[in-house]
Amino acid sequence: MIGMRFVDTNVLLYAVSTVPAEAAKSSVALSLLDHEDLALSVQVLQEFYVQATRPGKQHRLSHEQASCVFQCKRPPCRCCRPRWRPPRAFGSPIGTRPSLRPPWALGCRTVLSEDLNHGQNYNGVKVIDPFRK
Repeated sequence: MIGMRFVDTNVLLYAVSTVPAEAAKSSVALSLLDHEDLALSVQVLQEFYVQATRPGKQHRLSHEQASCVFQCKRPPCRCCRPRWRPPRAFGSPIGTRPSLRPPWALGCRTVLSEDLNHGQNYNGVKVIDPFRK
């Protein structure tokens, strides 16, 4: 898994966004998610589902759409809006604490996130904000 890049929740959320003001970030996210060197954790999947289906959220996904994002073998299918090849999901199995699985434990040396400081190095893991201009 050396060379894998860890995908944070915000990248996944932008990929499914249909909000016009997020169109540029959605395009960047979809482009990123077309690569095969990506990893994510169970925690990221959980956060994605909660945020994407959150009641009251405009343009939210249905349960079926959010579930389908990572289960469809050949997106796009009729039940989901996202149009990307799902990243390989790595992380803790059910019953363990996914929050204890940092990106470097997954073999990643890069985290793709807009929620952390771009360029920051956290114990050998570099943060890249893919939406930074």
